[in-house]
Amino acid sequence: MLIQSILYIFINMKKSEIINLIKKQKKNYSLDQAFYTNDEIFELDIKNIFQKQWVFVGHISRIPNSGDYFLFNIGKESIIIIRDFDKNVQALYNVCRHRGSQICLENNGNKKLLVCPYHAWSYNLDGSIKSARLMSDNFEKEKWSLHRCNVKIFEGLIFINLSDHPNDFNEFIEPTKKFIQFHGLGEAKIAHRQIYPTFGNWKLTLDNFHECYHCQPSHPEYCSVHDSEYIIAYGAGNNTGPSSEKFNKKLDEWNKKVSAMGHVTGQYSEIEFNDYSRSAERTPLKDGNYNETKSGKPTAKLMGNFKKYDRGYTSVGTSPFNSLLMCNDFATLFTFIPKSTLHTEVELMWLVHKDAKEGVDYNLDEIIWMWDVTTLADKRIIEDNQKGVLSNKYTPGPLSLMEIGLEKFKSWYLQQLEISLNI
Repeated sequence: MLIQSILYIFINMKKSEIINLIKKQKKNYSLDQAFYTNDEIFELDIKNIFQKQWVFVGHISRIPNSGDYFLFNIGKESIIIIRDFDKNVQALYNVCRHRGSQICLENNGNKKLLVCPYHAWSYNLDGSIKSARLMSDNFEKEKWSLHRCNVKIFEGLIFINLSDHPNDFNEFIEPTKKFIQFHGLGEAKIAHRQIYPTFGNWKLTLDNFHECYHCQPSHPEYCSVHDSEYIIAYGAGNNTGPSSEKFNKKLDEWNKKVSAMGHVTGQYSEIEFNDYSRSAERTPLKDGNYNETKSGKPTAKLMGNFKKYDRGYTSVGTSPFNSLLMCNDFATLFTFIPKSTLHTEVELMWLVHKDAKEGVDYNLDEIIWMWDVTTLADKRIIEDNQKGVLSNKYTPGPLSLMEIGLEKFKSWYLQQLEISLNI
């Protein structure tokens, strides 16, 4: 009883410390050290932020055949994303219902049957139980199917939600729907996929993505395809930097031309606080550029509803953990995966038209060039940032006029924690 009382006090002290920490955060400053280094806060983040979001985890072209699967691992959870024999995509918890062993041990592959390697309980590809050896006569096997994870497919994108009571998917996708649909990602395939392991807390990783203050000193490749005025005002999305009259004029002229072509224009950002952190916008690339390649020239088969190039760029954030960055002829999709307090995986997936042939319709090196070199540079920047944040001398610093996006994300994040802790 005494041990339970001590544990109860310890837990409540920890919670009270976190509550006090949330309350003391200053507007237009970075977060206190604990938010980037503390394991208890990381666990809160996974439970109250990640697990409540609809997160894009892959494209259907990765599992074209029945039995094809890949694992999505986040925190303590492992999810099997698998194509069943009816060609439906299933999301199943990788936990045997017998004594809890993981079933799929390889990160991807093909299974005709899901068989636990421990005691050989087996499951069909839709998660229903098939057999359980040597159980008692009163064993009701139909009650012991695999736990399902919420899954939705939109335009070929596989979204999962780990919540027991997920938000309505249609409500979630609605504001960004037209931007994604125009690019025809459902008629695409993966040209290349790469993971960039990053020694950095997931919030430091996203902080870097929410500002372009660092772009001019750190990303010459990015700056070579994006207008300098865009980088100042829009580099990390609309309303993330000071307004630029010059770029706004260019954007207005481009919008008129693109609207006349029948293409999507405009932008979306959250106005009032809610469960989501979504954004979308279409903007022109740097003069002379058709896409985000070194040459800037057309490099792949046009995607979606594009009949000709409008030399534009579509940026969509469906959640804090995903960014879809789309040119007219290919797309670069980001998934930020918190692995532990100081480790984040940044997964990039490049999509092209499903009928495009490498070496004929597109050059892979050209397509991956810009975001590959930029993400490698970001990995270095974030890791140097994390090392500094671990120092006893780290204190939150003031944000610049080009870090408005970072402040918006920080405010949303803190309000989400306040709700979860009933502050």
